[in-house]
Amino acid sequence: MPITPLDILHQNWGYTTFRSNQNQIVDAAIRGENVLAILPTGAGKSICFQVPALYVEGLCLVVSPLISLMKDQVENLKRQKIKAEAIYTGLTKREVDVILDNATYGDVKFLYVAPERLRSVAFIERLAKMKINFLVVDEAHCISQWGYDFRPSYLQIAEVRNHLGNVPLLAFTASATKEVKEDILGKLQIPDASIFKGSFLRPNLSYSVFQEENKYEKTLHILSKVPGSSVVYASTRKHTADIAKYLHAQKISVDIYHAGLNNRERELKQKNWKEGKTRVIVATNAFGMGIDKPDVRTVIHFDIPNSLEAYYQEAGRGGRDGKKAYAVALFDEEGIEKLYKNLEINYPDEEYLRRIYQALANFFGVAIGGNQYASYDFSFEQFTDRYGFKSAEAFRAIQLLEKHGFVKLTEGFYEPSKLKFHMEGNDLYRFQVSSPMFDEFIKQVLRIYGAMVFGHYVKIDEERIARKVKSNIYEVRKTLMKLSKLGVLHYLMQKDKPQLTFMDYRFDAQKLPLNFKVMQRLKAQDKNRLNEMSKFLQNDEQCRSYQLAAYFDEYLKEDCGICDVCLKKVR
Repeated sequence: MPITPLDILHQNWGYTTFRSNQNQIVDAAIRGENVLAILPTGAGKSICFQVPALYVEGLCLVVSPLISLMKDQVENLKRQKIKAEAIYTGLTKREVDVILDNATYGDVKFLYVAPERLRSVAFIERLAKMKINFLVVDEAHCISQWGYDFRPSYLQIAEVRNHLGNVPLLAFTASATKEVKEDILGKLQIPDASIFKGSFLRPNLSYSVFQEENKYEKTLHILSKVPGSSVVYASTRKHTADIAKYLHAQKISVDIYHAGLNNRERELKQKNWKEGKTRVIVATNAFGMGIDKPDVRTVIHFDIPNSLEAYYQEAGRGGRDGKKAYAVALFDEEGIEKLYKNLEINYPDEEYLRRIYQALANFFGVAIGGNQYASYDFSFEQFTDRYGFKSAEAFRAIQLLEKHGFVKLTEGFYEPSKLKFHMEGNDLYRFQVSSPMFDEFIKQVLRIYGAMVFGHYVKIDEERIARKVKSNIYEVRKTLMKLSKLGVLHYLMQKDKPQLTFMDYRFDAQKLPLNFKVMQRLKAQDKNRLNEMSKFLQNDEQCRSYQLAAYFDEYLKEDCGICDVCLKKVR
């Protein structure tokens, strides 16, 4: 009896049935249709392309802008013994070549790539040699100039598809207005796509909005009334610390999370919160992507995000277990005014952008015409100190340069140490015989990591090797570096720093092709989103769920009955 998509779902994920919409999306993909799926956060988008990709022969190419999500999904697939790799900024050219070789010769089932990679002619040439079964576009709203996170590199996707023989294209996003949906279909050149849209109604999630002068006391009141796990969102790192300090003084188990922490700190804080050792996590918006904790009872926005898209995604992390949960937004007039002021900071003038770009080139010593995809460890504090830039303005300018596709800034992420053996067979044996001081060390490494080290870069743990060879981590690293210099293997020591990558060949700053018409349009769109966010906060006459759904072009037949507006009507 032939295997079915449901068999694949059960064997790999343990589920016996698909969720709403998943079955139809999987069937459409297997039939070879193009698909646009607009599914809210937590609806299980990855299963919608991973199941058909496993069912159909070939390699699934996934374009995703989020390094943390790419790495998460690749690690999850590998744990299930499914071959998957990811290419993103920060990898060495040698690592990229090895991954592409393995993908070309059938040793990889899923290949995740950042959209910026699609601008490389060499990458496209390698891609054309692979047997691709599906082209998947995650966070598809990024292709839309009406979207809240426009990425110019996404515009390459339709052209790339032409090199792949027009394989089925599966596009996914968690939220899309009518304009964004139409833009996705047009820019991806899939006007015939089957469209699937999940409901934006979360029947177990109660939305409430409060205008508060003392948000600290209100937060404490909410946490005292609603037991269980909570996320409190704040706009700055300093604010997370201030809120956590206040809650800690009130005997609440609390911790903070933001991009300024090193990876080990973030992993530990996240782990403690997920396991219930910490009740409340106070976080910036760096927290939450890919975090699937089902029993979050409250999501409190101490500071308001600048769009309903961001608010809906963050609030939607509450109540994923289907039980009652509360999304509470706190605001004051000063907070709204600050968002409008930040909007101006987000769009600096042309001369300032050129100064920032030139300073970045000087900081890393990159000459005009310097290499495309050159990546560097980046200390933002050292950069701003050296050139006298104000932190907020400089950071926004770098983000704008990123939106233009000139640079890519990744927040600090942990990249474990890796190695790959160059020598093998008789060559390696002869080296071990001629260099007995390395013989036992090499044997122990091979016993721990096996034959995989000859074809792939394998993540290693130097402490584990140190225990095996009865040494310490520093000596192990010295030995690995020596073996790397001798050409026996290639050793990449762990990283835990932000990376800045020049996505194009380095321009003369005065000739940088900035498009200020695009920037003015983006600014106008951001202002419109901020206006919609402000209207949502101040509209206490219409059901909150109805307002949110209507923003995403869904019109509920009845009010939710559980938000603050609905409850006020029945009192």
